Amino acid sequence: MDRMAAMETFVAVVDAGSFTAAARQLKLGQPAVSKSIAQLEERLNARLLLRSTRGLTPTAEGQRFYEHARRAIDEADQAEQAVRESSAGLSGRLRIAAAVTFARLHVLPALKSFLDEHPKLHIDIILDDRSIDLLEEGVDVALRMGPLDDSSMTARRIVSGRRLVVGTPRYFAEAGIPHTPADLSRHQAIVYSLRGGGESWSFTRGDGTEAAVAVSGRVRVSAAEGMRAAVLSHMGLAVASEWMFSPELADGTVQAVLTDWMLPPIDVWAIFPSGRMATTKARAFVAFVEHLLTQGRAGTAV
Repeated sequence: MDRMAAMETFVAVVDAGSFTAAARQLKLGQPAVSKSIAQLEERLNARLLLRSTRGLTPTAEGQRFYEHARRAIDEADQAEQAVRESSAGLSGRLRIAAAVTFARLHVLPALKSFLDEHPKLHIDIILDDRSIDLLEEGVDVALRMGPLDDSSMTARRIVSGRRLVVGTPRYFAEAGIPHTPADLSRHQAIVYSLRGGGESWSFTRGDGTEAAVAVSGRVRVSAAEGMRAAVLSHMGLAVASEWMFSPELADGTVQAVLTDWMLPPIDVWAIFPSGRMATTKARAFVAFVEHLLTQGRAGTAV
């Protein structure tokens, strides 16, 4: 019995919920599918499926086998795809997830050069500041900033960037310029509530001095675009990644204060779906983004 073919048949049956539907999907006769599952159960000496009038459901042993079989099939597919891509260039579809503002300011403007280099490649981009389930969404690679929510993720740090205290000249003209971290407690802060944000910040200075401060304000946002809009509307200052305001920092629309104090840096990560090998396409895209950030083509982003 072909072990890979048997695993593919079993996975198809579980996914489809019946022998008939799986047979249609695999373009096989139903008796052949039933025989393959029976031989597999005999070989493993385990009951893998429960049959009822409602259809088929995996047993506990069947569920464990399904998860391992699905992973083995995915890795075999990826191995074949990697060979095809290395010999014929990148092609097909690459599905990416990225934070909205980071992608808008630093990835999308440079993406044409990546597409020009790989004319057979198509890209889907999911823009979302929140962490999404990469496997459920069919994502090949995600770009995320800040601490990782799950230590079991397959991740690679691309680069680290600075955090700054920023605001508009008009806001500072009205509210005053903070000269020490403690001064921030008297300011209106735009609080970012997702990864890497929050109300408590620790500062350090070159002479080893440390300071901790809790900021507060009337506006709290859950997306970087909201923080940008609030700051640019002169509603308050923000503790933000430099990449979030790099165009405005360059032209003076926004200015950084307390520049002799340092905040914890922010990391940019490439995240790959757990349990799967990174595809050649995903690795090529990550290398492209890393080049953008380290060669300065994304301005002073990181």
